[in-house]
Amino acid sequence: MKRTATAILAILLLTALAQADTYIKQKTHTDGFSMMGQQQPPKDDTIEQWIGDNQMATITGDQAIIVDLTKSVVLMVNNRNKSYVEMTLPLDMSKYLPPQMAQMMGATKITVTPNGQTQQVGQWQCDGYDMVMDMMMMKLNSKVWASKAVSFDWQGMAEKLMPLVMQASMRLSDEGVKELAKIKGVQIKSETSMEMMGTAVKMSQEVLEISTKPAPAGVYAVPAGYKKQDQFSMQDMMSR
Repeated sequence: MKRTATAILAILLLTALAQADTYIKQKTHTDGFSMMGQQQPPKDDTIEQWIGDNQMATITGDQAIIVDLTKSVVLMVNNRNKSYVEMTLPLDMSKYLPPQMAQMMGATKITVTPNGQTQQVGQWQCDGYDMVMDMMMMKLNSKVWASKAVSFDWQGMAEKLMPLVMQASMRLSDEGVKELAKIKGVQIKSETSMEMMGTAVKMSQEVLEISTKPAPAGVYAVPAGYKKQDQFSMQDMMSR
């Protein structure tokens, strides 16, 4: 009887693990700054990511990016106005942007350099990278700490899912995506400084949790009742 109960518990555990997804929670912080006579207060946000079998959802504030390889789509969801844009794979962001924004596709230049440093961040042993991003009117310098010592298949995520998230959120060219691929592992922590219109701004991002658990129902889908847009509006782009 005891052996039967143990076997049943083992089967239930294996079934639960098979249905569980990877959850990553991150905190972001932007220092306060003053620009053009306007004072911007410090800002803190949370980024949540759910990673399943050929699916990934990245949720930041009122925005969500959903990658679903089973349906060959990337969905950009705006919870503020209950709308979404559905983009088919292979992803060509220029088809979904306003004309004036489409002309700037690939304008962001990225350089990633391993710096040979290591650091323990929370429970993760990390390798260091220096990253420079030139984005038309501003330049960002980042120190990134990434770890391969995580409890899930980071390489599968990095190869199949994350490039689509980066293309959709940052409108990167293929060259920019390849450069980011030089960062091996999950980005656990980053510290960024940038200068915009003569004003220095500092930002940071850090992973708080990586765990395995069942994803909430509907996390990889657009909520019912949301309106589909064929393209992003300029207002959409300014709010991102």
